[in-house]
Amino acid sequence: MEDPWRVFRIMAEFVDGFHDMSKIGRAVTIFGSSKLPVDHPMSRMAEATAKLLVKNGYAVMTGGGPGIMEAGNKGASSANGESIGLNIDLPFEQKPNPYIKTLINFHYFFCRKVMFVKYAKAFVIFPGGFGTLDELFEALTLIQTKRIEKFPVILFGSKYWNGLLDWLTQTVLKEQCIEKEDFDIFKVVDHPNDVIRLIRNFYKKRNKKHFKKKRL
Repeated sequence: MEDPWRVFRIMAEFVDGFHDMSKIGRAVTIFGSSKLPVDHPMSRMAEATAKLLVKNGYAVMTGGGPGIMEAGNKGASSANGESIGLNIDLPFEQKPNPYIKTLINFHYFFCRKVMFVKYAKAFVIFPGGFGTLDELFEALTLIQTKRIEKFPVILFGSKYWNGLLDWLTQTVLKEQCIEKEDFDIFKVVDHPNDVIRLIRNFYKKRNKKHFKKKRL
């Protein structure tokens, strides 16, 4: 008999999340491992990327924990930007990092994932584990199946992601489990400036396309 009552907790998480996130404006989500130290090259890249995003008018959103997430929030905070953390309750208690300005706590992963997708203008995926891969493939699946409108999904660090890309190309594509066009859903970069360039170009092209449609 617990399940029907659980619905109210789920509803509360959605209501609180929608209420708090509706005030944020344009945001980009940075994903990545919680296990990488702050002095790791990828953590420094995440911090630099967050700073550039703020300078280009974006809030920065992360999972709220340590590692890459902390680096993203740190970069946004140091650039005087909006630094958002969507923290998740875990058995080992993930402690929110100290650079978050807007903190929203979640009990359910799926509620949290909805917020990431609904309020992010782009995903920047740094090296990470199962959780990072889960967020990556969730976005790719939703875009591939046209359940959501396409938005930039950017993999940061070609050296880290090349093995996955080789497997997708040599095994998954070869077995015809995906289409060649599916590789257009995401891009791979190695520099923070390339993240900004891809996001800017994506929305520039989309705005032009929408403007033409409106005129027609």
